[in-house]
Amino acid sequence: QVQLVESGGGLVQAGGSLRLSCAASGRTSSTNAMGWFRQAPGKEREFVATITWGGGSTVYADSVKGRFTISRDNAKNTVYLQMNSLKPEDTAVYYCASVARRMAVITSSDYDYWGQGTQVTVSS
Repeated sequence: QVQLVESGGGLVQAGGSLRLSCAASGRTSSTNAMGWFRQAPGKEREFVATITWGGGSTVYADSVKGRFTISRDNAKNTVYLQMNSLKPEDTAVYYCASVARRMAVITSSDYDYWGQGTQVTVSS
């Protein structure tokens, strides 16, 4: 089992920044790919970003490309999502997820473990 705990969410004005963290514990492995997803009220969960086990490859949704950066610190079993130039449409619950694959994974159904989510609200 792997436990994932997100933190760093909150209320921010449009144009502002937040950094989300996801701490992993349990049967963690630095060989796991990690991902961030989000779900806005009344909408399906959508892919945001993913990073490979070594951190050498990242993939972003078009809607966040150039504004968000995913990174990881395997020594701390933590993955981050730096979010800049936030927009009201970024408002959602953000979830991190882990999958026992080395490659980047963008499909939510492929992930094995999920955190409980952290709320991000961007005011206009």
